[in-house]
Amino acid sequence: MRLLPLSLVLALAGCSLVPPLPAQEAGLPATYADAPLHDGHGADLGWREMFGDLRLQALVRLALANNRDLRVAVANVEAARALYGIERSALLPRVDARSTLGRERVAATGSGPAVVQGSDAAGLVLSAFEIDLFGRVRALSDAAQARYLASAEGSRAVRISLVAAVADAYLEERLAVEQLHLTETTLADWQQSLSLARLLKDAKQNSGLDVAQAEGQVASAEADLESRRRDLAQARNALTLLLGAAPPDDLPAGRPLAEQPIRTLLPAGLPSDLLLRRPDLRQAEQALRAANADLGAARAAFFPTLSLTASLGYASPALGSLFKGSQLAWGFTPQLTQPLFTNGRLSAGRDLAEARRTAAVAEYEKTIQTAFREVSDGLSASSTLDAQLRAQVRVVASAERRRDLSNLRYRAGQDSRLELLDAQRQAYAARQGVLTLRRAVFKNALSLYKALGGGLSEG
Repeated sequence: MRLLPLSLVLALAGCSLVPPLPAQEAGLPATYADAPLHDGHGADLGWREMFGDLRLQALVRLALANNRDLRVAVANVEAARALYGIERSALLPRVDARSTLGRERVAATGSGPAVVQGSDAAGLVLSAFEIDLFGRVRALSDAAQARYLASAEGSRAVRISLVAAVADAYLEERLAVEQLHLTETTLADWQQSLSLARLLKDAKQNSGLDVAQAEGQVASAEADLESRRRDLAQARNALTLLLGAAPPDDLPAGRPLAEQPIRTLLPAGLPSDLLLRRPDLRQAEQALRAANADLGAARAAFFPTLSLTASLGYASPALGSLFKGSQLAWGFTPQLTQPLFTNGRLSAGRDLAEARRTAAVAEYEKTIQTAFREVSDGLSASSTLDAQLRAQVRVVASAERRRDLSNLRYRAGQDSRLELLDAQRQAYAARQGVLTLRRAVFKNALSLYKALGGGLSEG
């Protein structure tokens, strides 16, 4: 009969009130509508293979070593790992070595003197170890483990975002450099046109209106020049912030946008691949597992808890005889606790856990849908940006021909200054458009690379 309670305890110790994970309704199609027909997967490309510019590669290495956001993410992973260790330790009993040396002076009685009494003890103590009858402690440990794994996946997501952000900031700086150079060149050309307009006015071959138009054109370019200088300074500041330090002077020279060896056509695989490739999706999945385990712990809190306190050692009224065999002492104190009235605290805790699990399911599904949209947007843009850029290059060629012809006709007195002014502005805007589109092509490639889950392997 004495074995029955123990067998019952062992049977109950295998119970778990953690519910099965709810089914997710991501609603993803089987394939992408605009996926290119290539083998492999874009996430398999290391960032060295993705970014061929040696200066950009050096900048990425610096950022991975120095970026403060990345350091925070790594520290958060270590903190989550430590919390998991704390929760996991509750699965095993804690045993302490304890010794006491007690002395007590008993006051004298009417017929006898005062007496000094002793009480010495030494041994091992197991304090209030909870036998996990309904899986509460295990659920809390599983929740802590899932949060640790989610934190680790979050750190990987930060690394991917950092690699993409450094590349994006670098290309923004390259764009600012080329826009500044284009504006400087254009300003020099327009200043020559202003000098010509003034010479023609002095020779009575045009009016002051032509000079005023040329002066306004030069002033516009000068204002544009200051804006480009500001853009370049801000782009370099943003890049420095991502690197965590100022770029060293011995870096390789940067390459212009037209010569950037960045992969722009990336195979996307299937939408279901994102669940394995993207760390933010794995992070959301682990967060869902943690919320599910928390619900199991909240349910188990309604049931009895069995804790055990035990001791084994020696006790003696005199220190000299403490470790004699006859002084062996032990204690065994199990305690069964059943919540009766908690003023709704346990029910509220269960409702809170259920609400958080529901939110975690919705967040996981939303993360999947967002990932699919990011990849789909990147693929759609890839199929149109290249064609748009080629068309814009033709626009530049046409605008420059018009500008050159208009300049010849103006010098010959066949066109007005207004016609030349319009042709010059159109050529300048067309060349700016090419730079902006080249930047857009690479920006989309970076976004797609990140959306597919690439960015960690150096390749």
